[in-house]
Amino acid sequence: MRVRLTAAGPADPGLVWDRYDDLDRWAVWAPQIRRVDAPSRRLAPGLTGTVHPVLGPGVRFTVHEVDPVARVWSWQAGLGPIVLHLAHGVEGHGVEGHGVKGHGVEGTGARTWLEVRGPAPFVLAYAPLARYALARLVRA
Repeated sequence: MRVRLTAAGPADPGLVWDRYDDLDRWAVWAPQIRRVDAPSRRLAPGLTGTVHPVLGPGVRFTVHEVDPVARVWSWQAGLGPIVLHLAHGVEGHGVEGHGVKGHGVEGTGARTWLEVRGPAPFVLAYAPLARYALARLVRA
């Protein structure tokens, strides 16, 4: 099964990318994550490590592709035979400002997307957590 999620918010696209790229920041915007163990604190092709969720065992991951100029990256995460393939991207996007109702000011912000592919029960279980984390990722 494949699911694509998006979120838009007022954060600068460069800041959103840095929140992805800096593994120490994952637990800040993704509250389901307690910590990330890896030999590097930045995304890089071939990087492997373990994501430790708030509940449950650690999940092994491998980063496949990282393009900081295009602000896209992909990885896979798994526990035993269950593997999810994830691709992420960040782009600039005008977002509605937070003014008087109906009088928002057009501003700059970011849109992020996530495509998750894997066994349907696990993709469907992960999607609400991911949707919430993406909304936090693009906050100012």
